[in-house]
Amino acid sequence: MKTLFILKNQVNSEMIIKNGKIVTAENIIKSDIKIYKGKIISIEKDIPVSDETVIDAEGRFILPGGVDVHTHMSLDTGDAVAVDDFYTGTAAALKGGTTTVIDHMGFGPEGCPPDYQLDRYHELADSKAAADYSFHGVIQHVDDNVLEKMERLIERGLVSYKIYTTYSFALSDYDIRRVLEKAAELGLVVCVHPEDDAMLSRFTEDLKKRGCLTAEYYPQSRPVVCEAEAVKRIIGIAEKIPGVKLYFVHISSKEPLDEIIKARKRGVKTIYAETCPQYLFLDNSLYSHEDALKYILSPHLRDRSNNDLLFQAVKNRDIQTVATDHCPFNYMTEKQRGKDDFTKCPKGLPSVQLRMALMISRALKNIDITLNDVVRTCCENPARIFGIYPEKGILEEGSDADIIIVNPDLEEAVHHADLIENVDYTPYENISLRGMIETVIRNGEIADRSGKPERGSGRFLIRKIT
Repeated sequence: MKTLFILKNQVNSEMIIKNGKIVTAENIIKSDIKIYKGKIISIEKDIPVSDETVIDAEGRFILPGGVDVHTHMSLDTGDAVAVDDFYTGTAAALKGGTTTVIDHMGFGPEGCPPDYQLDRYHELADSKAAADYSFHGVIQHVDDNVLEKMERLIERGLVSYKIYTTYSFALSDYDIRRVLEKAAELGLVVCVHPEDDAMLSRFTEDLKKRGCLTAEYYPQSRPVVCEAEAVKRIIGIAEKIPGVKLYFVHISSKEPLDEIIKARKRGVKTIYAETCPQYLFLDNSLYSHEDALKYILSPHLRDRSNNDLLFQAVKNRDIQTVATDHCPFNYMTEKQRGKDDFTKCPKGLPSVQLRMALMISRALKNIDITLNDVVRTCCENPARIFGIYPEKGILEEGSDADIIIVNPDLEEAVHHADLIENVDYTPYENISLRGMIETVIRNGEIADRSGKPERGSGRFLIRKIT
């Protein structure tokens, strides 16, 4: 079977995928799938064939297209701009089996309302995106106008917002509570970047005084306690707000996850935890390497013991989603700004093309997760939480025909030269992968691995409140 790739936006053809093993969040079943006009119209054994395009998936696993709910395409930090825009980033996502992304909008000018950035991001994405896409809102200050806009922008599909407890637009506890109360009233999800700004500032100032600002010292500037304390504080603010929906992004280690688990045991049910490939597959030993600047991100990579712990949390459902936090800056240019001072290095690394492959490989190696866990955390749960289910994230009749076909018998190593992410390195170089994504289907269309998806062919998704 040749790897196929999406080349066009028109959806008119019929297609049947035969003999594959369909993976859901709970089961694996052998069945055929019939597609018409971009939708799955039938899932059953031995679907008869007439004039349809037919893919023989014998011996292959069939998964829903991935849903990555944490990317940063075209992110402008003020000092640097992420090198993947909405075309190169979503093309890489699509090639790696992710058919839908929900991007976290960056900060806008001081004092701007949420719709200012929404309009700006439509300008950045609408003529470029190759995967289907949506946006999370960002709240960088709070007043009555911002709270009113949160309600008005629901009709434009903005049903989740991100707040920060650090960086220049960190919100006060009072303003965080106002946002959480309004979001709970409206049924919106609030995503939280949890790191304690006061502690980060103090640790960083101490390192500056000691002249310890090269990349090897970076982990000392934001230890795990900064993440755990911010998670605990936000939960404390939210705990007495009826209907609140909290989603903690990029959980990196045991301590912050324990705070979430304890809150659930106290009866705070709607608290979601996300982790990322970098916290599952990489560790802080990389900061002793010559190229340590590649791994400047926040939170930073943790001790290796957290890798297995987080995989176990994926397995036992303490972690609901695996997203990428894809935020790429070139090592040889933008990252080098931090050569002598890590505070000048833009934070983030690339993962959007490899998330599905890394997770599928881990499952096929039978180490600690299954393909069902991959579907649950990389496809179905993200779609459910953020209002695009059952159109996305699942293979069932009536769903969008977003499908990946995996050959479990093939193995290959990761090499940057084979990737189309628009960045000059991959943090996963030489990692051995089992299983190959041979075919990617988005909205019923397939295309060739050697080609590139059509610029602007992705659809903007109007998400709904769940």
